[in-house]
Amino acid sequence: MTMTVGTALVNNQNILQNFGLVEEIDEQSAEIISGGKKFTIVNNTPKDIYYTMDDAVEVINPGQTQSFDTDFGGTIGFDKDIRQENIIVGRKILKDGRTYQFKPDASGDPNMIELV
Repeated sequence: MTMTVGTALVNNQNILQNFGLVEEIDEQSAEIISGGKKFTIVNNTPKDIYYTMDDAVEVINPGQTQSFDTDFGGTIGFDKDIRQENIIVGRKILKDGRTYQFKPDASGDPNMIELV
């Protein structure tokens, strides 16, 4: 009897489930196995925005577009208040194939931004 790769993977997952080690392969694990995530970020604010992408420090200038291809999950952290003296941390896990933009938030305060 010939065993295909798909059959072997299902058998391995079933064996691990029987041992209680694995419930299922979650979405994030599946993305890592399949090669990670690709997404784009645009800065639609009037200021430079410093942020972290998977814990690496980045900066994006006003009007700039940045494209990413990451195998590390696509977690972004940024300061929602662009004034230097205030810090309000925002974190988001970015989804594969999407374009995100930094823009002023809906509060009307020119110092507050969001990532949508």
